[in-house]
Amino acid sequence: MKGADPTHALRRRPEDSVTGDMRDAFSIDVDRILHSQAYTSYIDKTQVFYLVGHQGISHRVIHVQLLSRIARTIGRRLGLNDDLIEAVAIGHDIGHPPFGHDGEQYLDELCRQAGIGPFRHNLQAIQSLECIEKGGKGLNLTLQVLDGILCHNGEATEQCLCPEAAFTFEDLDRKMALTRHGRTPPPMTMEGCLVRVADTVSYIGRDIEDAISLGIISRSDIPREASRLLGDTNGKIVYALVDDLIRHSSEGRIAYSPPVFQALEELKRFNYERIYLNPLVKTESSKIRTMYNLMFQRLMEDLEEKRPDSRIRTRFLAKLDPAYQERLMPGEIVRDFIANLTDSAFLKVFHELFVPQVLG
Repeated sequence: MKGADPTHALRRRPEDSVTGDMRDAFSIDVDRILHSQAYTSYIDKTQVFYLVGHQGISHRVIHVQLLSRIARTIGRRLGLNDDLIEAVAIGHDIGHPPFGHDGEQYLDELCRQAGIGPFRHNLQAIQSLECIEKGGKGLNLTLQVLDGILCHNGEATEQCLCPEAAFTFEDLDRKMALTRHGRTPPPMTMEGCLVRVADTVSYIGRDIEDAISLGIISRSDIPREASRLLGDTNGKIVYALVDDLIRHSSEGRIAYSPPVFQALEELKRFNYERIYLNPLVKTESSKIRTMYNLMFQRLMEDLEEKRPDSRIRTRFLAKLDPAYQERLMPGEIVRDFIANLTDSAFLKVFHELFVPQVLG
């Protein structure tokens, strides 16, 4: 199998090559993402379990590192490009707002009410990387990396995935339009396809371990057939899935064998029913929804009334090129500001806006 050729990498804006730079285009993109503000925010963004003081529970930064490691292990055996895999893997969840998938749901509702369309974290990742980083100039990442980030879909589980050709940034813009309407097209590269498939591998067993640590499930609850084929620990599950993907992927396709795919689907159904939708995980969700609603409306008012001391103006817009604000509607700016916050930063801003300060 042949990996993506970095000499064919495309950027929206041409760049002068640096004499003596040992890195190729995809390696440069890895470094740009690693040193971005958005990547730094991963350390304080929730994966599944938020507002949990238990030591060792996964955050986004762990998830993207695990995905990068898993996908690169598979990619090396398949002859794919390590750097492209790493860039897509570490950048794929940058658009997630505070408080995990619940936060994404609440922000989506507010964006639709504001008339700016749905909120989707993969679209937001492109917005962050192209329009917010570096004071609004963006990182100028390659088409191949941006396409892989846009076209990942951690919610989907596919037995077989093949690349969908894309050759220009107009193709990326077309894919973004499809994503806004609820369809996530396949990535343009095998590396992007691998990251999309391996996303599930990186979280399915880890979420089970976290849930066991928190007492939400026990190991004996894991479905018997899935446990027989894949194992009953994160390590065993990851190894079985990685081995199967290496064995059954071939030129032009990333694929599971039918029995292993069926076991993975059963395990994913178990996770949804017993973990993700478990009321024990949602004990604070109504409070988070209320906080999202209050903050979104207050920040919208701040922008519409042009309050100069608003947090969104002093802490966000002041750092961006004025052209950014000129291009966007108030709701879009609020969306970007909130999505850019970490969990603790969100709580801090809310406290400043709505909790009376003690004087003296």
